[in-house]
Formats: sequence, structure tokens, C-alpha cells
Amino acid sequence: MNINTESTETTSEKKWLKYLRVPKPWDNIIILILNVLITIPIFIIVHQNIDDPNWPYQLDRIILFLSIVSILQFLLQKMKLVLNILIGVYLIVLVVGSLFGGYGYNAVFEDYKVMIYAMAEDPKPQDLIISKLLPFPNKNKIITAIEYDKPEVRNYALATTRKHFTTVPNFHQYRQIIQALAIFKEVRTKWNYVNDPKGREYIASASESLQHFSGDCDDYSVLMAGLIRAIGATPRLIHTKEHMYPEMLIPNKGDLDQVIYLIKEVLFKEESKGKEIHYHIDERGQIWLNLDYTARYPGGPFMSEEILGQLTFN
Repeated sequence: MNINTESTETTSEKKWLKYLRVPKPWDNIIILILNVLITIPIFIIVHQNIDDPNWPYQLDRIILFLSIVSILQFLLQKMKLVLNILIGVYLIVLVVGSLFGGYGYNAVFEDYKVMIYAMAEDPKPQDLIISKLLPFPNKNKIITAIEYDKPEVRNYALATTRKHFTTVPNFHQYRQIIQALAIFKEVRTKWNYVNDPKGREYIASASESLQHFSGDCDDYSVLMAGLIRAIGATPRLIHTKEHMYPEMLIPNKGDLDQVIYLIKEVLFKEESKGKEIHYHIDERGQIWLNLDYTARYPGGPFMSEEILGQLTFN
């Protein structure tokens, strides 16, 4: 009796193991779907945290993507027994992220669009290394005029961030950058260029410029720097021979593709159509986006490439 039972159990176990080892028609399909779902976020994270070698035709990105797909395909083929668990965990993570504002289905979709855009459009912004700078003119007056902590400057900055771009996908992830670009849109639209009094270099304070939204490039730059700093972002001013303009720090170099995508495909699509995004790279590798009023979109072309000085507000 015992022998028959053991024989039956052994036969059942063999059948079960044989069942697990036999590939089902849908196994490869499930593995492929899971592979794609896992590859997209992994590719984005890896791509954003490695230096871009600037290979032609985006070959570096293609090779990276195919390498990740191949490695994951091999690993998943070896992990068929836990495949359902992996799928379940992955889907649960995305569902939780979608429900509670984390990295969810919408974020995966938006990142995928950014990736495709960056690979297809291949933007070629003008990278300039700033070095050998001269003393910044009227430095003390400008620092005093910024007034980022004055209630009227702070309150205007807060009000402006609620007027534009509040329903942008991935808003929570790039909130500060999007809010700063909302400030650019509002101020640039209202700004009226007026020369300084004859024979005098007049520096208007940020609170003064809020009354009329008029002045020259110095006044615009001071106002933009004050408003951007008032929401916690980092501005700096660039001085050329006959011009001054503000720039904004992109905190993470890996966010540059996302910022370019937001400007050209979401926030300033019409204004930037068919045009390039311009920024500076300083001696520490930090990226500064051009916010000059002479262009209708952030990252517009530089009026002058000859940089004589820069003033950063940390």
C-alpha cells in the first residue's frame, strides 16, 4: 500500500515538473511584454545617469536599449517559475504609483514619449563653456534689487505659478522647473522695453518693475531673477558687451531631455516649433537654460555669444 502511494506521488511530481518545464504558447508573449515594461524605465534611468558620448544616429542609445532587452530576456527565460509573481509585483507597483502620485502608468507613458522624442528629434543646442569672466558691473546694486524675499515679489511669483501649466503630465516630478517657466511666460508676455534715463544706468528693483513691467534688459533680468529665486529655483545673470539676460539652473543633468521635451512639445510648442533650445554649460558641468525675453520661448537663441560676466544667486 505504501509502495503504491509513493509510486503515485512520484508520478504526480514528475507530471507536475514536466508541466512546468514545457513552454506554453503564451510564455514567450508574457515574457516579451514584461521585458518591454521593465526595459523602458530601466533604460530611462540608466540613460539619464551616464554621460552622452554623442554618437551619430543615436547609436549609443540604440545599443544600450538592445543590451538591456537582451539581458532581461535571458534572465526572464531563466525565471519562468516566478514569472507570474514578477508580473504581479510590477503591476502592483505601477498601480500604487498611479493612485498615490508616484511613478505609475502615466509616468511610464510620458517617459516613453520623451525617450522617443529625444531619439527622433536629436536636438543640438549650443553648448558654451563660460570661463575667464570679468567683474560683474553694478553687482551690489543688482544683488540688492533682486528682492526675492519681499512679500510683493514672493506673492506675485506664487500667483503666477497658478496661472500656467498646472495640468502638465509629470508636474510633481518637475514642479519647480515648470513653475519657473510659467513665470517666464507671464513676465515675458507683459514686458515692455523702455530705455534708461539719458546718461544714467538705472537699476530698477524687482518690486518696482512689478508695478509697470517696463524697463531695459537689466530691469527684466533683475525681476526674473527675483521671481525665480522666490520659488526656490536658482537663477543667474549673464552680462555681455551691450546686454544682460537671466538663466535658470537645471538641477540634474539627466533632466535635460525632459526639459527640452516639455518646452518643445508641451509648454511652448508653437513658439519653439522648428527651433533649437539653447543653454550654457559652466566649468562644473552645470546646465543653465536661457530665459532672455528676446525669444518667445525658454532656451531661445543668445543675442550675443561674448560673455563678459556672470552673477549666480544660490
